[in-house]
Amino acid sequence: MKFKIPRAIGPAVMAVAVAIALLLLEHQLKAYRYTDLMRQVWTLPHSHLALALLLTAVAYAVLPGYDAIALAYVDHPLPLRRIAFGSFIAYALSHSLGFPLLTGGPVRYRFWSAWGLSTSEIAQAISFAGATFVIGMIAVAGFVFVLEPTSTIQLLRLPFPSLKPVGAVCLALVAVYLVLSATRYKTFRIFDWEFPVPSTRLALAQLLVAVVDWTAAGAVLYVLLPPGYQLAFLPVLGVFLLAQFAGILSHVPGGLGVFEAIVVLLLRPYLPASSIVGSLLAYRAIYYLLPLVLALAFLIAFEVQRQRDRVAEVASLAGGIVGRWMPTLLPQILSVCTFVAGVILIVSGATPAVRSRVTALDSVLPLGIIELSHFAASVAGAGLVLLAWAIRRRLDAAYTLTIAILVIGIVASLLKGLDWEEAFALTLVLAALIPSRRAFYRKAAITSEPFSHGWIAAVIVVGVVTTWLAFFSYKGIDFTSPVWWTFSGRGDAPRSLRAMIGVLGALLLFALSRKLRHAGADPELPTSRQLDIAARIAACSPDTNAHLALLGDKALMFSETGRSMIMYGVAGRSWIALGDPLGPESESGELAWRFRESADQHGGWPVFYEVSAKHLPIYIDLGLTLFKLGEEAIIPLTDFSLEGGGRKALRRTRKDAVKAGATFEMIPREDTHIFLPGLKLISDEWLATKRTKEKGFSLGRFDEEYLKSFPVALVRVGDAVVAFANVWVGADHTEISVDLMRYTSVAPAGVMEFLLIELMLWGKTNGYQRFNLGMAPLSGIENRSLAPLWNRVGALLFSRGEPFYNFQGLRQYKEKFDPIWEPRYLASPGGLVLPRILTNIASLISGGLAGVVSK
Repeated sequence: MKFKIPRAIGPAVMAVAVAIALLLLEHQLKAYRYTDLMRQVWTLPHSHLALALLLTAVAYAVLPGYDAIALAYVDHPLPLRRIAFGSFIAYALSHSLGFPLLTGGPVRYRFWSAWGLSTSEIAQAISFAGATFVIGMIAVAGFVFVLEPTSTIQLLRLPFPSLKPVGAVCLALVAVYLVLSATRYKTFRIFDWEFPVPSTRLALAQLLVAVVDWTAAGAVLYVLLPPGYQLAFLPVLGVFLLAQFAGILSHVPGGLGVFEAIVVLLLRPYLPASSIVGSLLAYRAIYYLLPLVLALAFLIAFEVQRQRDRVAEVASLAGGIVGRWMPTLLPQILSVCTFVAGVILIVSGATPAVRSRVTALDSVLPLGIIELSHFAASVAGAGLVLLAWAIRRRLDAAYTLTIAILVIGIVASLLKGLDWEEAFALTLVLAALIPSRRAFYRKAAITSEPFSHGWIAAVIVVGVVTTWLAFFSYKGIDFTSPVWWTFSGRGDAPRSLRAMIGVLGALLLFALSRKLRHAGADPELPTSRQLDIAARIAACSPDTNAHLALLGDKALMFSETGRSMIMYGVAGRSWIALGDPLGPESESGELAWRFRESADQHGGWPVFYEVSAKHLPIYIDLGLTLFKLGEEAIIPLTDFSLEGGGRKALRRTRKDAVKAGATFEMIPREDTHIFLPGLKLISDEWLATKRTKEKGFSLGRFDEEYLKSFPVALVRVGDAVVAFANVWVGADHTEISVDLMRYTSVAPAGVMEFLLIELMLWGKTNGYQRFNLGMAPLSGIENRSLAPLWNRVGALLFSRGEPFYNFQGLRQYKEKFDPIWEPRYLASPGGLVLPRILTNIASLISGGLAGVVSK
């Protein structure tokens, strides 16, 4: 299975990083026990905890500045209340997942697109925010290295005599950036790509926000370190930067374990390891978990108000758009919270309970209830960790099961050791989940849901870390003795070890159930019965491209009701759906998810080709990346005419064709079969003249069974047919379009344009609303600084690619009809697989790789 190796690189790096971190922690903590660590946490001075809370508030108050500056850079500022709202949700969620400027991207996309930003502006703004993040790291590192070089070298154990040159280089880079910003009339230009630097005001704001953010975040850890060891702030800030950078590179969520290992390793010569770990635990609770809990509390308040029809009150806070977007964000937020709730239960089951609480319970409850509750709470934690993925995928069964398991976890937490803190945390998650029923609409089975490699790695990391934590908590216990089966009120070790067996057993059983499930069948071309169903769906669709399903060269996936479908082909690892899901809007989301699941089960890449902006939220929910392919020309027919100065060229074309003897005729579908032999001769001549062959997938071909399904537009000269086009008509007279357009060598000049003009006039006369003139590839793609690479490449091809394809000429030709341009996108996995996906699409259309390179 060689092709799967690259997909596992990221999770493998994560697992290796965690393993190394655990080995380092084990070595540094070999002289300490779990109780030593907890004692350090509980003995932290209250004044230090209060100062850490204040610094955390400062750090999170500064974070919206990243977004405000980025939005100012793209010249699309938003009200502060909107920026603060979206920023807090994004950062509270993404700080727990990893690199905040990247993992918070989907959240920002939802809010910013709803608030009027284009895809290009969003991409630029997110990239600019990331640049601010990096500038801050470089600037703070420069200050640290210049101001405290000797102590920093000692603390970081770097093999350099001095760090001042390194710090000077860092500060020089920042200075160069500021100087460039002062001369922003100059831009970097590479071919047609421009990279302007921001204004001096924005550059200074970037530096200020990022430096304050990094400094405040590092100061939270510094004030939580035990007093009395006289460590200077700047060297500790250097350690913090290095540990954060290592955590980002590891791809471990939040740098969990990696960040801690680096800090302990570097500070160990100056502080007791138990004190460092105690401070790190407090840091995680204050800087990561507390904001997540606050975001969850806000979410609960929002949902309660929405259920009571008081959306207007929340809209005044969030700018009026949040109510529409929050249902799509809920599953992602609740997924993270469910995962955290599961980890809390598992960690609690793996570590000793508070002795006084267990003693109090033991005096009033039978021992069997305490033992069973401990085991049930840990298994419930494993269930929540697994269900968190299904919550993210919006499964209705996951909604019900998660509520049930949360209730079990709450009750079991209280019965196993009066752990009211974790019961409260689970209650918050439950309170947020219950009013969110409408966000979980999918009917798929939980065991059929394909897990991503990253999620599998996260579950494995939880299992490995908590198992290590259990053995660390009870070091000195002889596990070869019958201690495993000892039952007593003071038997914390046996209870925890039995709980870990339950957790690992539950994870293993789930993994086996997925491995033993029946694999889905490979896609097959449609049967005649399926083509009949497809014809009925196409007849009810306003989208004329739906008729391409009748070609029979694409597999068809139908909804359970049989009223919706996706037509798709498979090339290489790409499962390529043509257009949006067709059918009722209420079924589109579920059908798109089913298509992705089928692709995942076969190790494929889900791809949606030539999709509209209308369904972009669905593809974002699927975790796909959007690339603009071009724009489709739509001609409104209600006011279409040949009158006016702007239509002079069209009148001339029509007049010349009529003068040459051309006449237009529309043949109804019932009579199309009569003309097919003659049309076949025209088609063959056209193919020979053009030195090409039939295409497929997104383009029609001359197939008699296919063409019998449509009316045909003819152009005659005298009695001879010299040109034809099969005509697609949409439901309820919404749209009309053409597929094959072919003509003979004796046809008059401009015959195809004459056919289009007459067909538009015919459509207007017969009450059709619009004419779809097809897509102009790569048109409308903006070439701006910091735009995604695809946008810049596409814009460059459009402007300089005329020797290879008539991009601009096609756009200019369609402009003669004064169309409305509607964007069309490719929704697919991003990154390095994109060239392979584009090659697979071209292969499908051209009938193989040989067709890609031939005319």
